Amino acid sequence: MSASTLTSHELEILHPATRSWFSQVFDGPTAAQLAAWPEISAGHSTLLLAPTGSGKTLAAFLIAIDRLMFGRNQSPRNKRQKTGESTKPGSQSVRVLYISPLKALGVDVERNLKAPLVGIRAIAEREGHQHRAVDLAVRSGDTPSAERNRLARKPPEILITTPESLYLLLTSKSRDILAGVETVIVDEIHSLVNNKRGAHLFVTLERLEQLRLQRHDGRCQPMQRIGLSATQRPLDEVARLLGGATATADANDPVQPRKVVVAEAGRRKTLDLTIEVPVEDMARLDESPIPSGSAAAGPSVPSIWPAIHPRLVELIRSHRSTMIFVNSRRLAERLATSINETAEAEIALAHHGSIAKDTRLQIEDRLKRGQLPAIVATSSLELGIDMGAVDLVIQIEAPPSIASGLQRVGRAGHQVDAESKGIVFPKYRGDLLACSAAAERMMAGEVEETFYPRNPIDVLAQQLVAMVALEAQHVDDLYTTIRRAAPFADLTRGTFESVLELLAGRYPSDEFVELRPRVRWDRITGQVAPRRGTQRLAVLNAGTIADRGLYGVFLADGDGPDSQTGGKRVGELDEEMVFETRPGDVFLLGASSWRVLDITRDRVWVTPAPGEPGRMPFWRGDGPGRPVEFGRAIGALTRKLSAQPRERAEADLVSKHALGMNAAKNLLNYLQEQVEATEVAPSDKTIVVECFVDEIGDWRVAILSPFGA
Repeated sequence: MSASTLTSHELEILHPATRSWFSQVFDGPTAAQLAAWPEISAGHSTLLLAPTGSGKTLAAFLIAIDRLMFGRNQSPRNKRQKTGESTKPGSQSVRVLYISPLKALGVDVERNLKAPLVGIRAIAEREGHQHRAVDLAVRSGDTPSAERNRLARKPPEILITTPESLYLLLTSKSRDILAGVETVIVDEIHSLVNNKRGAHLFVTLERLEQLRLQRHDGRCQPMQRIGLSATQRPLDEVARLLGGATATADANDPVQPRKVVVAEAGRRKTLDLTIEVPVEDMARLDESPIPSGSAAAGPSVPSIWPAIHPRLVELIRSHRSTMIFVNSRRLAERLATSINETAEAEIALAHHGSIAKDTRLQIEDRLKRGQLPAIVATSSLELGIDMGAVDLVIQIEAPPSIASGLQRVGRAGHQVDAESKGIVFPKYRGDLLACSAAAERMMAGEVEETFYPRNPIDVLAQQLVAMVALEAQHVDDLYTTIRRAAPFADLTRGTFESVLELLAGRYPSDEFVELRPRVRWDRITGQVAPRRGTQRLAVLNAGTIADRGLYGVFLADGDGPDSQTGGKRVGELDEEMVFETRPGDVFLLGASSWRVLDITRDRVWVTPAPGEPGRMPFWRGDGPGRPVEFGRAIGALTRKLSAQPRERAEADLVSKHALGMNAAKNLLNYLQEQVEATEVAPSDKTIVVECFVDEIGDWRVAILSPFGA
């Protein structure tokens, strides 16, 4: 059934006002919406897999909005509330909880939700339908304290938040505003599967389930959970993580996973993908016809960048809106500066997590309005943020993973059934091999498998402290709640109690006696109670995002360090760069020059230095890893190409891997030279150990493998 076909049967689950709004705005429901709406309207927890730009977010929200406005498909508990029965948490509560892994994505969703909320309400008023207004709010780390207090007094029906803010809310006295939550939407769930941040979030959701049970005397159904992503595999693993389970305090009693319906609306998005090599021979960059550097500067190291920069300027100027993705913040800054220098105009700006939030929002807004032709971004814009009518995505070097590559190229043509156009520029010949392997799997929609971590003990310890921060709980209740989360389904009672003993101050040796216990555990009654300062400890150490030791960069209000009184945040710098920086130095950040006035314990105070040349910033630990499945694909491609006749290998690279003939020849020459040097090329079946003498006569050993970064 095409997305443009609209029948009353497809939308009969919606209120007439909602149907009227939808039919006025859209030609018809997308495949994702057709797959998800019957399951969501029936109250089933649902995992929705659909390509980028397929209407997943509206598929998740429209049923919830319909219920909130018109009271359709309400549970018995909600119907009692409508007739006047109050529940313990009070008459007002959040009912739909949207969890975004990125604060910027949450703000984007808030803006996009205003259209259906306002439009449906206007139609309901015009046609005389009884309805109620629906409030919408965002609660994240950027929310001012006054706004947080207002949300606690008057909670919205729809709350947009992040995993860490949800944890903090549940660990505060304002947690009762969540006791009436009926639906939880987890967006971009793939980014939370294979890391401890996801394990932390899904324990938090089980804490929320427990809060609902306590406040409603155990007479409420589990929350409806909806997971959204374009790149998730295997689906049963992600569904198990999303749904959680029912469990008891008996470790010998297996947990029973809650039912989650998988709604699959296609994995593949139509891609127009090209791998482009801007030089004739990547092995002889010093023979490039494009000169590099000043003639007075002497000989320079051969580089492919002098060939890439003019091509990037040409592509940017031939498209309305371009997004360039790189794999590190330093490269984002360098590339944006080089593009502008080559173009002799400001046509691109850097965008990454170390630029201040307000500056990032201004850059995004300029791109959406068409005032900025291009943006050079890291993973900060990889997820489903709406960046407007982007018609070209450029990826510099191979993406960190297949899923990441699909997400990035999917920013172009981010509309229903639109084709996504992407160009990949490899930086060197080994990178060309990785790009070729990535392109084949991206066009086939074959993302890497992801598995959630099992029994992360550090997450367990943090959540146990938070669970008893406000009130004492029985040890059996704690164990039961923890086991409901999929990452801890196999947690043994012995391991659980060992962690609890550690938190209660029973240490394995006298070397730890100076560590203050976090909780109080009465082993006779089984009660685990907070100590003085337990809540503060839980709040100050929230989440699993590591402290990277970054220095905040702040704008001084006056001309000297004495005027440093709460200036505007500019961004952040790596501590190693700050160690090498002195007052008076000038550096670049966000395509602007800044002069250092003073460096304090955790801040760098600066003043603008427009037009002055400055140092390029750097951040350690920016190098991307490589999933083992991606490495295996690179190795398999190496082995296949090495075994094929050259003519057939060239044809395969052009037809199946998005390479031009020049790029294919460069890649095959690279593999041929490797075989001539070591007799065999490293692959998924072979690891090559190469010994050679370096320039000063010392022996070196190199281990060649497609696995790792």
